[in-house]
Amino acid sequence: MKKTNIILLVVIAVAIGVIVTMVGDFSTYETFATAREKEGKEFHVIGKLDTLQAMHYDPIKDANLFSFYVHDKTGETRKVVFYGAKPTDFEKAESVVLTGKMDGNEFHCSKILMKCPSKYKDDQVVVGNKQL
Repeated sequence: MKKTNIILLVVIAVAIGVIVTMVGDFSTYETFATAREKEGKEFHVIGKLDTLQAMHYDPIKDANLFSFYVHDKTGETRKVVFYGAKPTDFEKAESVVLTGKMDGNEFHCSKILMKCPSKYKDDQVVVGNKQL
């Protein structure tokens, strides 16, 4: 084989490797059960706020600690700990997308995406501050 053919095959193999790696990084919405199975790995969990359980936010004691409960799409409820200020109108969110990791029985969240009800269109608000 010619030298150029070998170089071309190597470039194609590297390109295929990069594409396969990138496809593997695309995330989908998972459940708390999936996140618990792979504790320590970051996931996106979609769910609804559990309004029957209390939210905890005391800005005087710790302004960067907010905890609440969420039902995922299978109905499993978990405590969520967010290291940031409580988002404005959080109680009005129709659903939330949480980015974070399981730590024991709690989901430690680094970013919250809220789907807020709107009269004319769906608005989304992103809140986040640091990596876990």
